[in-house]
Amino acid sequence: MLQYRDFVPQRLQAPRLGFSAAALQGQYEDLDAALAAANAWLSEAPVDVVSVETVVLPNLWADWEQGTKDAALGGTSGSPSWHQFIRIWYRTA
Repeated sequence: MLQYRDFVPQRLQAPRLGFSAAALQGQYEDLDAALAAANAWLSEAPVDVVSVETVVLPNLWADWEQGTKDAALGGTSGSPSWHQFIRIWYRTA
């Protein structure tokens, strides 16, 4: 059976009012943290890897979105905030 698992850099600090880009966008782990989590999972999971992707989605952390499983991610009147994560497609025995 084909399945997938997402490894998303975690949000460290939510966006807030401020004068810096970090304040306005929030702070997140880097993609290397997601890669480390993916590698840790792969070292323990008995799966047949089909594909590994880097996925980029807008507004992943927005209150009105449902994360990586949301099929309709939209923008707002301003510029969307883009986020990347790692998706592993695999088969189970």
